[in-house]
Amino acid sequence: MSAGEQRAGVDLTNLDQPLGPDADATKRDLVDYLDAVADRILPALAGRPLTVLRALRGRAPFMQKNVPKYTPDWVRTVEIWAEASQRSIRYALCDDRRTLLWLANQRAVEYHPTLGPAENIYRPTHLVLDLDPPAQAPFVAVVAVAHQVHAALTACGLSAAVKTSGSRGLHIVVPVADGVAADDVAAATRALAARSEALDRSAATTAFVVEERAGKVFVDATRAGGATVAAVYSPRLRPGTPVSFPLAWSDLDRADPREFTVHTAPGLLSGGDPWAETMPAPQQLPDYLVDEGHRIPVARVAAMHEGKRRARERREQRQD
Repeated sequence: MSAGEQRAGVDLTNLDQPLGPDADATKRDLVDYLDAVADRILPALAGRPLTVLRALRGRAPFMQKNVPKYTPDWVRTVEIWAEASQRSIRYALCDDRRTLLWLANQRAVEYHPTLGPAENIYRPTHLVLDLDPPAQAPFVAVVAVAHQVHAALTACGLSAAVKTSGSRGLHIVVPVADGVAADDVAAATRALAARSEALDRSAATTAFVVEERAGKVFVDATRAGGATVAAVYSPRLRPGTPVSFPLAWSDLDRADPREFTVHTAPGLLSGGDPWAETMPAPQQLPDYLVDEGHRIPVARVAAMHEGKRRARERREQRQD
C-alpha cells in the first residue's frame, strides 16, 4: 500500500510517517485504528464541540479548539463565545466517519469533547470523576481509589461506567438525567469526591494544589462547567500510543492500561462496544448529595484564594 490513499472521500497523506519519537505508531496506525473504532467513538464525539491534540511534524504537540481556515465545508462546526479569552471559537463537531478520518489526516491524535452538547456546553450530560495518580505511583493505587469511588456511588444509589484515561489514571462516568442544572451536577461531583476521599484519606485526596496531595491519588471533581474529557476510545499521545479503554468494574484489579493501544484495542473489542454495554441509564442526582456539594468550595476558586492569601502573608513577612 502506498503512503497516500483515499477513504470516505478523504485524501490521506504521508501515512508511513511516525506520530512521534516514542509513539511506536505511524499516521497509518492512527488512521487505521480510528477507522476500526469509528462506530464506537463517534457516539462520544457527535454533537459536542471538540478540542484535539495534534502532533505535526517538526512542531511540539498542541491543543487545538479553533478549526483551521482550510477546514472543508462539509465538516460541521459551531461557534461558541469564550468568556475567558473574550473571543468566539469555531469548534469542529465530529459527527461522522468522514470527519473523523479528516481529523486523523490532520494528525489529530487525541479527542476531547465537551461534557455538554453544542446547544449548551455548560449543561453536562455526564458527571465525571477523574482519578489522577502521583508520579511513579503504580496503577493498583488508582484502582484502590476507584473502588472507594464505586462504594461512594453505590451508597448514594448511583451507577457508573469506568474507563482508563489513556494515560495512568481512570475516568468514572455517571450519565445524568435531563433537566439537572449544571451547578447541581458540579456540586454532586464535589460531594462524591469528598465522600470517596473520606473512605480512606491515606489513599485519596481532593487537594487541588499538587504540592498538597502528599503522594495520594487525586480525585478530580473539576470536570464541570464547559469542561472536556478524553473521549472513550481516544488515542493519547503517550509512549506506545495507548487509548482510553472501557473496563468492567470486576476487571479493574487485573487491568493494565498499557495493554490498550492503537495496535491492540480493536482486537480486544471482539466486535462489541463495552462502553455502550456497561453505561447505565441516565440518573437523577439525590437532593442531599447536591445540597452537600453546594457547601463544598469549588476547588479552583479555593486554590486561587489560598494562593492570594499565601502571597499576602509572604509580603507582610517581608515588610516585617
